[in-house]
Amino acid sequence: MKGNFKNIINSEQPVLVDFYADWCGPCQMQAPILKEVAEEVQSKARIIKIDVDKNQPIAQQYQVRGVPTLIIFKNGQPVWRQSGVANKQQLIDLLKQNA
Repeated sequence: MKGNFKNIINSEQPVLVDFYADWCGPCQMQAPILKEVAEEVQSKARIIKIDVDKNQPIAQQYQVRGVPTLIIFKNGQPVWRQSGVANKQQLIDLLKQNA
């Protein structure tokens, strides 16, 4: 996953990464919001989910201490970050700003 992750976040288009865990209640609340965001932004941005339990080196590299943590990457660099559930409109606005 690690090499593939680097390729994905090195995109010109913004990539929203949802660092989550299956056992996390707020992560389960975030999932349907991300689905709606994906439908809204379509090809303008990419949304991927990273299970912190299965991808601990990536979570450590980006100092993910709590889940959900959302990070928007552009050209491989984090341009926005938030821990906790983010609302749909906020995410859409951020992705459009970074498109």
